[in-house]
Amino acid sequence: MTHHLKKEKKFSYIEAGEGTPIIVLHGLMGGLSNFSSVTDYFSEKGYKVLIPELPIYTMPLLKTTVKSFAKYLHDFIVFKGYKDVIVLGNSLGGHIGLYHTKMYPETVKALIITGSSGLYESAMGGGYTKRGDYEVIKKKAQDVFYDPAVATKEIVDEVYETVNDRNKLIKTLAIAKSAIRHNMAKDLPKMQTPTCIIWGKNDNVTPPEVAEEFNELLPDSELFWIDKCGHAAMMEHPDEFNGIMDAWLEKRAF
Repeated sequence: MTHHLKKEKKFSYIEAGEGTPIIVLHGLMGGLSNFSSVTDYFSEKGYKVLIPELPIYTMPLLKTTVKSFAKYLHDFIVFKGYKDVIVLGNSLGGHIGLYHTKMYPETVKALIITGSSGLYESAMGGGYTKRGDYEVIKKKAQDVFYDPAVATKEIVDEVYETVNDRNKLIKTLAIAKSAIRHNMAKDLPKMQTPTCIIWGKNDNVTPPEVAEEFNELLPDSELFWIDKCGHAAMMEHPDEFNGIMDAWLEKRAF
């Protein structure tokens, strides 16, 4: 199913389905299309799926921070008139979802994180000194997945274009530094929001012990593993990912 981008005020977003809002947050180099299977599945299950385009490359440099994007998410929720949302985030998107939930706990009734940054310093940025070398970038893109074939030429081209655009690279490094500064180890034990943690057993970017630490620190969390799976579970094993998330939402009556 093709989903069209809506543009309203300062927001660009995809919207599908009717019902309880699930707001999906993409990662640093992840496109909105990474969540197409989530969008198709949950928009048919009584949820309204919304994927805002995060202004990672258009925010002023000093505001290219996890905190600013968490505020941007809050502005989006207010703009849409929602009081109670489910937030799903991958990688940087998971970190933004966690930070937003810390700042505005009353607006988030459930959180789903997968391959989230927020605890592990090496989760983002770095390693782009050879950014002009297409093969090096291709290898880095493939390493995100357990099955390198998931890194299509389209995905590799997008990463290559991003890291070779000086403005985008500066913003990428800025958000990576912000993610390190906004380590959430001390915040998580105070966060009571029910959280579903879905993790690839073979994630090289945020290794399995990161998921275990999230699960230990969050007071109300459950951890689910997907085997033969890297950093973007919703792309590599979409059916399994959707099944785990759906069963958890049903069990928790969301």
